[in-house]
Amino acid sequence: MLKKYLAASIIGLCVVMSSCSKKQQPQSTITNAPNNTVETEVKKAAVRKIPKTAVPKVIIVDDRTASKTIDGRLYYDLEGHRYWKNYNDRKYYLYNQSMYNDKAFKPH
Repeated sequence: MLKKYLAASIIGLCVVMSSCSKKQQPQSTITNAPNNTVETEVKKAAVRKIPKTAVPKVIIVDDRTASKTIDGRLYYDLEGHRYWKNYNDRKYYLYNQSMYNDKAFKPH
């Protein structure tokens, strides 16, 4: 009788040990499974990026809506970009460093 219990316990121990091996585990719990990387790539591809709108170089604005600096120059801010008034053609141009010394951008 002791031999039967010993044989049953050895068989039970073998079944338990084989059921806990990594080969028998589902793939989602294994960290090196290729399915995990595929899932993350799909999630990254699902995010939509909003295209940026083109910033115009020249705009036409009513002088009453423009702001005035201390030295009398007119400027207009549009979506985070500053436009300065050219007094020769009455248009507003996107800021450039060369505008600071240009006489066309200084009030007459």
